[in-house]
Amino acid sequence: MGLNEDVGRRLRALRHGMDVSLSELARRSGVGKGTLSELESGRRNPTLETLYALTTALGRPLSAVLSDPAPDGAGVSGSAVTAVLIERYEDGEAVTDVFRVTIRAGAVQESEAHVPGTSESLMVLAGTAVVGRPDDLSTVGPGASARWRADVPHVYGAPDGDVQGILFVRCPVSPRRGD
Repeated sequence: MGLNEDVGRRLRALRHGMDVSLSELARRSGVGKGTLSELESGRRNPTLETLYALTTALGRPLSAVLSDPAPDGAGVSGSAVTAVLIERYEDGEAVTDVFRVTIRAGAVQESEAHVPGTSESLMVLAGTAVVGRPDDLSTVGPGASARWRADVPHVYGAPDGDVQGILFVRCPVSPRRGD
């Protein structure tokens, strides 16, 4: 099963498990109903931004719709970032997703707020990243890391060349709707 089909199957199962209609998820996430239908059927390539909008609207971490590890090492790309899920850890308090990320040279990705209480931290392996809240950006080079709240809008940039890194996204466990 390819990435599109795997993500679609997981997204549909998550939505059904939470008893949320296609129309309601489209409304909550701001993703068009047609786009959502194509994603769930595996006919559309998911972007990082779209998947975050959908999982945030459902109150879940991104790994709820991604395989661990990704099929064929496939990643999900956004306007500046490509992320490959390499680990998912869950305890009673939070889900921590660990991604191998590439931030493309010269690109900037403005990410919307994630689930309340979510935080992110990036360990840079190569290159120089500019990350964090727009009003509190950090410049991070090889061997260094930065941490920021991700339940508010935040930014990823690579002003001087591609950045390679490991991204940790910690999302609090919330009560499941319908439980």
